[in-house]
Amino acid sequence: MRFVDEVKIKVAGGKGGNGCMSFRREAHIPKGGPDGGDGGRGGSVYFEASHDVQTLIDFRYQRSYQGPDGEKGHGADCYGKKGEDIVLKVPVGTHIRSIDGVLDLDLTQVGQRALAAKGGKGGLGNIHFKSSVNRAPRESTPGEEGEHYDLQLELKLVSDIGLVGFPNAGKSTLLNALTAARSKIGNYPFTTLAPHLGVIPGDPPLIMADIPGIIEGAHQGAGLGIQFLRHISRSFALLFLISFDDEKDLERQYGSLLEEIRLYDARLLDRPRIVVVNKSDLLNATQQNAETFQAQWENFHQKVPESFLISAKEQEGLEELSAFLNSRLSDFVKMPDRLRA
Repeated sequence: MRFVDEVKIKVAGGKGGNGCMSFRREAHIPKGGPDGGDGGRGGSVYFEASHDVQTLIDFRYQRSYQGPDGEKGHGADCYGKKGEDIVLKVPVGTHIRSIDGVLDLDLTQVGQRALAAKGGKGGLGNIHFKSSVNRAPRESTPGEEGEHYDLQLELKLVSDIGLVGFPNAGKSTLLNALTAARSKIGNYPFTTLAPHLGVIPGDPPLIMADIPGIIEGAHQGAGLGIQFLRHISRSFALLFLISFDDEKDLERQYGSLLEEIRLYDARLLDRPRIVVVNKSDLLNATQQNAETFQAQWENFHQKVPESFLISAKEQEGLEELSAFLNSRLSDFVKMPDRLRA
């Protein structure tokens, strides 16, 4: 299924039913008083965050949503039926705002519901206009129009850990090894074309988000750039994944990633940060640059003590990394009302 994380749609509440103008007519009561009932309220449009949907793709195919109109009032003081409300399911982490700036809704918890367009009030029947000087009012009011908005929906994945790295650093392999996710793996740029979520076992479990690889200029949209950087904005902690490379040493890779994040949103660098160096299996390979890689790791680890050396491919060092992540983040994850920026 195609991953869609940004759409524009229209929503409108239903029109309220018209009030009724009616008079009581019964045997032996030829001149009964007014008995026109009120119209029903129009149906409203709500959004609800749900785990049942992971993308906004359905809104690409239907761009307009209208709440049903309320039923008109009837005689004998019978009120019109209210229009049924519409509830639109969206992924957890969906940010909804109106183009005119009136609405700004953020759905970050499962089951959270927000009103987007209220249905119009039903009109008043003539029973409301009876007075001592007007015993037979021929007056009623029409139903009101419902609210209507042009909306921008933007999905920002909600996760405990955001996985950041260059293409081919091994992010998908690491996500698969640590979690139950099954991301596509390949030795070519942008194997990951959409964000993926995985769950790291523990008490409580941790949610990890993998976004497409970052390249220099990502904050300006280079590569898959800014289109997916938003998906780490709700992560409590960031895991930077770098790997041994013939062209860029570890320190330069890490510095480049930090700079791209800083240029996108410097506030993200205030969050807990874990650095992981992947492809430790290259240190044991009988190749010319194995000693160079070893020297790089020792120098980097001295400058960044809270860093881990792993091989996602060979599943080396993953138990230690998983235990550290659970220990470091467990208190935060246990907070029932934890919020993301």
